[in-house]
Amino acid sequence: MRTRPLKVALLGCGVVGSEVARIMTTHAEDLAARIGAPVELAGVAVRRPSKVREGIDPALITTDATALVRRGDIDVVVEVIGGIEPARALITTAFENGASVVSANKALLAEDGAALHAAAEKYGRDLYYEAAVAGAIPLVRPLRESLAGDKVNRVLGIVNGTTNFILDKMDTSGAGYSEALDEATALGYAEADPTADVEGFDAAAKAAILAGIAFHTRVKIGDVHREGITEVTAADIASARRMGCTVKLLAICERAADGASVTARVHPAMIPLSHPLASVREAYNAVFVEAEAAGQLMFYGPGAGGSPTASAVLGDLVAVCRNKLGEATGPGESAYTRLPVSPMGEVVTRYHISLDVADKPGVLAQVATVFAEQGVSIDTVRQQGKDGEASLVVVTHRAPDAALSGTVEALRKLDTVRGVASIMRVEGE
Repeated sequence: MRTRPLKVALLGCGVVGSEVARIMTTHAEDLAARIGAPVELAGVAVRRPSKVREGIDPALITTDATALVRRGDIDVVVEVIGGIEPARALITTAFENGASVVSANKALLAEDGAALHAAAEKYGRDLYYEAAVAGAIPLVRPLRESLAGDKVNRVLGIVNGTTNFILDKMDTSGAGYSEALDEATALGYAEADPTADVEGFDAAAKAAILAGIAFHTRVKIGDVHREGITEVTAADIASARRMGCTVKLLAICERAADGASVTARVHPAMIPLSHPLASVREAYNAVFVEAEAAGQLMFYGPGAGGSPTASAVLGDLVAVCRNKLGEATGPGESAYTRLPVSPMGEVVTRYHISLDVADKPGVLAQVATVFAEQGVSIDTVRQQGKDGEASLVVVTHRAPDAALSGTVEALRKLDTVRGVASIMRVEGE
């Protein structure tokens, strides 16, 4: 074993960063044995230096992250500060000054991953980011390495623990969205500002990363169709249960049947209770990967939190340190297919549409005519009426999303349709 330690700079010491530092200290001997050399925490960049950080030598604390990554003796930079800047500049500076990088920064990778990979390749460094997608769940490395010889056609999953907790509570307790969000916040599953989670931004960033790796093409967060869960109601959950379904926020990345394009989308959807994703409860994540040779694979586990995310960071740290000792680098960006990302309107889906209609003869015929004119086939219809008002629930067969959207717009123009109570896609057949 080499006695001279590999030096690690830690950017950020919040929930995840503090756990990374703790594990590096408490498991130092095991990490050294697995790597083949000791690892030494050489500096920790923070915004508030006065805060007490148990187990970390105060002499390691600095507010000058740029100076830390420019030192020249740093072997690996671990970036867990998040956001676009200064993280992007710090990572690039780390590459320029001889360090490889381990990051948990999904937003930056989804926005500017191509440029970061190009910088890593230019300077002969590693860029690893297992922790950016699904916490402790090994997902990036299996896609990037284990399935490198296979053809992945679909990635489907639950990649945000906050929204899964909220939807699960709405399903199991009958709570409304606001009540379930309050409970998630009280338990620490939701941030004080939950926008990134509940509006689907977090899941969309992860979908962009997964689609890029799975399909060997560049997908940015702006390419991902995004819908959040704020409009999901208790009535939607109840309607799903009557269909033998539950509601989940899904990230779906697909290769087109002809292989000429890909799609990436995040939105709430009804899935059958028989589907394995339906049983993913509380703040857990689960992802299906469908490949031609391997078939269907499922990855399941805690998708967030200090310890689970730190576990993924440390796994990357070990791999990068091993590469350093061997004077090698791991796999970089693979974007050779250069496939275009199709718009949401071309995606073929099913819909669950709930209408408030007049309770009188001929309404169902009018509604059915609209669907026929738009080229959308109806699977099932359920109607309930009382005192001149009725609810009409239509579940369609698969059709292009644009056709379904056109159908909804045409339905709104019918005099007998009082309103569209809810619209939701149906997945996981």
